[in-house]
This record gives sequence, C-alpha cells and structure tokens, in this order.
Amino acid sequence: MGTIYDLAKKTGFSITTVSKALNNYKDVSEKTRAKILQAAAEMDYLPNAHAQSLSTKKSWAIGVMFSEANEVGMKHPFFNGIIESFRHATEEQGYDLIFASRNLRNRDMSYLEHFKHRTVDGIVVICSDRMDEQVQELMQSDIPIVVVDMDSANCSVVYSDNIEGARLAVNYLHDLGHVRIAHIAGDQTIDAGAARVKGYELAMEAIGLPIEPGYLVNAGFFSVGEGKQAMEKLLDLESRPTAVFVAGDQMAIGAIEAIHERGLRVPEDISVIGYDDIEMVQYITPKLTTIRQDTDEIGEAAAELLIEQMTAKERRTERRVIPVKLMERASCAPLQVKN
Repeated sequence: MGTIYDLAKKTGFSITTVSKALNNYKDVSEKTRAKILQAAAEMDYLPNAHAQSLSTKKSWAIGVMFSEANEVGMKHPFFNGIIESFRHATEEQGYDLIFASRNLRNRDMSYLEHFKHRTVDGIVVICSDRMDEQVQELMQSDIPIVVVDMDSANCSVVYSDNIEGARLAVNYLHDLGHVRIAHIAGDQTIDAGAARVKGYELAMEAIGLPIEPGYLVNAGFFSVGEGKQAMEKLLDLESRPTAVFVAGDQMAIGAIEAIHERGLRVPEDISVIGYDDIEMVQYITPKLTTIRQDTDEIGEAAAELLIEQMTAKERRTERRVIPVKLMERASCAPLQVKN
C-alpha cells in the first residue's frame, strides 16, 4: 500500500491535485480524477481516515434519519429502494452512512445531537413526519440536509410528482369507462398522502366527475391491513365503486384481498390501481396496474444534492420533483355494462 506521494509520482500529478481528486473537489477534471482513482486502485491506496478528516475537515459520514412512528420505517419496499440507491451513490464518493431511528429518544439524545456527536458532513431524512419536532430541528439546523418524500421551503427536497401520479391514475380509469371512482388514501399528515388526495380531487373535478359520499377513505399509514379495511368500507356502500385508486401498493394488495373475500373479481367487477410499483405487485393475482415511483432516481438525486452541499460546505434549498409513470398490468379493465 503506497502513500499519497507514491500516488503523485505514479500519475505525474502534484500532491495537491491528487488530494483534490481523492476528495472530490470540483476544480479537478473528470479525466484527471479518473486517472488518479485508477492508479489508486492499482496501488491499493487507502488514505488514513483520521489524517484525511484532519486535512479535509470532513468526517466522510452521512447521517440517515428515519422515523418508525408510523410502523412502516425502512421495511417498506419503497423506502428500502431509495436508501439502497442513495447508499450506492454516496459510497461511490467515499462516504459511509450512520443510521439513527426513534430509539435515540430512549437515550435522551436528539437526532441533531447524535449527528453532531458523530460529526457527520450531511444528513438525509427519509420516511418521517413533518410534525415531528426533532425532524423540524434537523431541517432548521446549519448542517447540509436533503429531505426525501416531503416538501419544505427550509432545505433541499426530493419527491415524486404525486399530484401528477394521481391524475394519471384517475384519467386512466376514466378512459376505461369508469365514472364511480373511489380513492383509498394514505394519511394526509404525510405529504405523499395529502398530495395524492389533492391529485385525485383535481383530476375528478377536471373531468367533471363528482366524488360520491364515502368514496374518499383514509387508510392510514399505507399497510396491507389498512388497505383491506378501507376497501371493506367501500364494498359496504349502497353505490359501490367500479374502480379504486389506491395511494400505495401494499394497501392495494389488501384491497384486492377484501374484494376476493366478498366473492368479487378484479378487474371484472372492480378495477384497482396502486401507487409505488414495488416488486411484489408483479407476482400477485392479478398483476397490479400501478403508478411507478423511480426509487433509483430519487435516491441518486438526493445523493447528488447532498454531496453538492457538503462539497460547498453550505446549506441550499433546491427542489427536485421526480416524474412518475403508469405501469399497465392486469388489475384494471374497461367498465362492463351489466344488463
């Protein structure tokens, strides 16, 4: 294992240039950086972490904050996909991740105190409640931060175009001939849940369809069980919907189970469209039509925004809204007119 001096000699660049390339400074060209990184790999060069921290005044650590208060946490495939993409993008730039969950509260330490103690260079907030005081404390601190799946004017944010996703879902069902379209919503204290409700309402208004009494059901925190319970309420209505837009795929799985338990068929009796495009929906019966959120793009955008802030050593407020896509499968069908 060589030293930085050996690496400079091997590549023909100055020690300063080599150091900047290794530490991701923007004034080094990509061609130069690639040559230095290739030489470093060939030499099995690994800088001393303590010395690197002293020289760059960076810890090369990123704090990951997530809440499990809604009993979803990182187990949810959507959030799991985002953190995997984020991890890959940041590790490529030499950063390690430090996770913190609500368990910190049992040690009388706030998220901000924990991350300052660990001297992280930046923080990503995923799957959290905007009303949480500790989340607000993080968002108002001076540490570079990116918030995922939540909107805020105080920091950089990355989230899917939830209003457009809801519009795509409603318009797709309407194009199939459905007019009695219900919505199983996520809790509206969560930004994604509120935005999808808004999108549903705007889309129904735009195509001139009334929202029938009982057609908008709050199913809580996006679980299979809550989706099933919400669908049972819709099935009990005198004027049962012929199509349902569900704000999350896991809830949609529960909704389909409720429909089947009543002896009804999807999509022959009721069409169901979900939201997220988690992997398992391609393997249920019927395969779920859904609105796809690009977890890879969300995670990569969050990493890019945070690394830019950490490199510049300043907080920024930038918004990245990631496009969504309709994934047509087998859970929706044209309205069947019954004699």
